[in-house]
Amino acid sequence: MSQTDRPAFYRFHNGDKAPLPFSPQEYDTRLMGLRSAMDATGADVAVLTSMQNIAYYSGFLYCSFGRPYALVVTASEAVTISAGIDAGQPWRRCHGDNITYTDWARDNFWRAVAHVAGQGRAVGYEGDHLTLAQKGRLDAVLAPRETVDIAPATMQQRMRKSPAEIALIRAGAQVADVGGYAIRDAVREGVREIDVAMAGRDAMELEIAKRFPDAEYRDTWVWFQSGLNTDGAHNPVTARRLERGDILSLNTFPMISGYYTALERTMFVGEVDDASLAIWQANVAAHEYGMSLLKPGVSCADVTHAINAFLAERDLLQYRSFGYGHSFGVLSHYYGREAGLELREDIDTVLEPGMVISMEPMLTIPQGRPGAGGYREHDILIVSDEGAEDITGYPYGVGYNVVG
Repeated sequence: MSQTDRPAFYRFHNGDKAPLPFSPQEYDTRLMGLRSAMDATGADVAVLTSMQNIAYYSGFLYCSFGRPYALVVTASEAVTISAGIDAGQPWRRCHGDNITYTDWARDNFWRAVAHVAGQGRAVGYEGDHLTLAQKGRLDAVLAPRETVDIAPATMQQRMRKSPAEIALIRAGAQVADVGGYAIRDAVREGVREIDVAMAGRDAMELEIAKRFPDAEYRDTWVWFQSGLNTDGAHNPVTARRLERGDILSLNTFPMISGYYTALERTMFVGEVDDASLAIWQANVAAHEYGMSLLKPGVSCADVTHAINAFLAERDLLQYRSFGYGHSFGVLSHYYGREAGLELREDIDTVLEPGMVISMEPMLTIPQGRPGAGGYREHDILIVSDEGAEDITGYPYGVGYNVVG
């Protein structure tokens, strides 16, 4: 075969379809919702490029490594577009059709997209994901009559969970608890942060494999921090050795086929001083108060303002560093974010049954002051008709988390 005869794209349907996280009917329902959003925005075709949306609508969670991926949805088709390096895996793990593009000519990805999407049509794209460079290639190759940002509509759809999603999230919260208990058992003076983190991660991966034998296993992780390293919620794990009296931050994050859950707890090694105890108890009180506010009909901003007032009355609001919670579903620390469902002052979304949201107040006391360190509790709640159900089981507070 000569260089000019090599295909720009082809179908490599290698093997049988693998079991996906959800039923074919679930994915069909999601695609029906997307097509309704397309009709509402005037899009003839949607070209989705983010990990979260491709996973949500097709079940396929890609690994980019600098290569573009897509899910092209028309009125009658839903086709994932994947790179040749993945061979038949995208076909096996997607709902619907799959086309593989080759990388021996520039724009073969967009040629594959155009094969399904056509040219001269109204194209919906993700304005919060597609880069300016790739948007330029979309315009050049698809020559759209019009482009519309369909990302806000997809986010709104993802915010409202199906019963099947809620069941998976509930199981994920239980896996997070398993990691929490493994971490608690591993904490003792002299142990490194990394050793404790690995104990939690390994326990969760084994639990996921037991509960979900057909799932993909990747991206489960732990952030376990001690002392000064607790001052930020996303600080990386280090090789620091734990000392008696250290403040600790337990953070477990199981990933099940792209669905993220979390458990976060304040802990201390062996003992807690009076100043730290006072801050810890105040943050626990804010956590409990915040959970009591989560119910249908209440806006994210209203919840935020109420917790702000609670902390201000205790002269602690100045130590808050981020919002009080966020949505759960298809997201991770490097993809996804249902920004319309976050507990912040600038989010006016009203809570509805079927939404899943965390409550996670954090206070950070600077080094050199009494009680220095970062204090954070985190539970996941499912909004129901009556209120909100807490699906996190690992205990919080001083009675259980002074350990080692």
